[in-house]
Amino acid sequence: MLGLTTIQETRVYREGREEEALSLVSRQLTRKLGALPEALQGQVNQLSLEALEALAEALFDFTEASDLEQWLSQSQHEG
Repeated sequence: MLGLTTIQETRVYREGREEEALSLVSRQLTRKLGALPEALQGQVNQLSLEALEALAEALFDFTEASDLEQWLSQSQHEG
């Protein structure tokens, strides 16, 4: 039987977490900023789990889509 640590390290588990994080962040962004342009949504879709978690916190300070654009630009330069 797999232990919890082993399950959390599996690719399937990580992909599931990434899908859930992406779904949640996308819904939060839509609620906060309205429908996102396809290009911006595409950039969000490419983020890692760690970046999605950071974005989930940062988006509370966003007031418009340009805030997201700036955050994405900064995160690409950092990563």
